[in-house]
Amino acid sequence: MDLNDIEYDAYLANDRSLDDPEVVAVERGGRVRLRLINGATATAFTIDLGELEGELIAVDGQDIVPVKGRRFPMSMGQRIDVRLTLPAENRSFPILALREGAPQRTGIILQPSGAAVGRIAASGERNGPVLDLELEGQLRAAVPPSQRAADRSYEMVLNGDMAGYSWGLMLNAPIAVDPGQRVEIKMTNMSMMAHPMHLHGHHFQVVAIDGRRFVGAVRDTVLIPPMRSVTIAVDADNIGQWAFHCHHLYHMATGMMSTFGYRT
Repeated sequence: MDLNDIEYDAYLANDRSLDDPEVVAVERGGRVRLRLINGATATAFTIDLGELEGELIAVDGQDIVPVKGRRFPMSMGQRIDVRLTLPAENRSFPILALREGAPQRTGIILQPSGAAVGRIAASGERNGPVLDLELEGQLRAAVPPSQRAADRSYEMVLNGDMAGYSWGLMLNAPIAVDPGQRVEIKMTNMSMMAHPMHLHGHHFQVVAIDGRRFVGAVRDTVLIPPMRSVTIAVDADNIGQWAFHCHHLYHMATGMMSTFGYRT
């Protein structure tokens, strides 16, 4: 797989690198809610809480059944909310974002009053994890949409190649819906790069991974790794002609973009 096609000279959290990170004052033993946004153009990250265990409580602004963990993947355009309970100790806690498949990293520091802040290198000793769908398959919406059959179904094939740097998507039919319909879209990635697919104007529910159906999270951006498929269900409740695209900017710019359109 081609994990990264764009190299940058720095990776930033709140506009700062780990050479001069943002230091956030917190209370010893306090509770913290981290709201993280992957605003990168072309870089996926894994959020690393270090020795802290957090609870993932929302994705893309939508509440989920909490999932405990120390590492949470984030592709481009995705957002997560993580709840932490800090130890009652006089030390600081780095929250790092590990670049996918590479040693670079960025992050912020949580600092209880009086705690020392140590220097953290902008490159780690190991490459960041490769993003997959393991966590996505565990996520469940806190309040899932009502279950009903789809009124319309579409199939989308994501394709492209690094050699010619061309990217695109093929649909079995243009997406054209009527207000009030439930629409299912199966997205299959036939390329060797992952694509975070984002729908404007709506949230959707993840209802299947590789054909295995389940009642997943509600969100607006979902990662499709190479040779995998994800099916989403969308309630057509916001009339317009909406962009539907890969959130990797350079893939979108070279053709991986379509529309979710209403007949009205």
